[in-house]
Amino acid sequence: MASQFREMERWFEEAFNRPFFGMNWLPFRGMLHELGEGGGISPSIDMYEERNELVVKAEMPGISSENLNLRLVDNNLIIAAERNSEERVEEANYLRLERSHGSFSRALSLPDGLDTDHIKASLKDGILEIRFPRRESSTIKQITVE
Repeated sequence: MASQFREMERWFEEAFNRPFFGMNWLPFRGMLHELGEGGGISPSIDMYEERNELVVKAEMPGISSENLNLRLVDNNLIIAAERNSEERVEEANYLRLERSHGSFSRALSLPDGLDTDHIKASLKDGILEIRFPRRESSTIKQITVE
């Protein structure tokens, strides 16, 4: 049952990450972003295995560690962040003020067998990296069918 939910989650993620479901109408994508989301952010997230660790990397441009919230709920990693930035440029008779803000929350299903007591997270150059070591031993139990 869990694998079916993961498959459905992957389908929805692929569908919503493709502009107009694969038609690649990039000019209209920007227009819809401006009209609908109001500056929301949706970072790219990679999850892969490296040696004896599960690694999660997320692009977090403009996010400081103070505005980042990481939680483990059951077997899910919740990544939430908020970005507030303001840029002022003043020259002679020219003044420009740009504001950018947005927030997001994302839940990722984690595989079993992770050592959640020794998680390491770092944020450097706009890239969040979270490393989950694997447990030394996993519990395997044979089930007898009657």
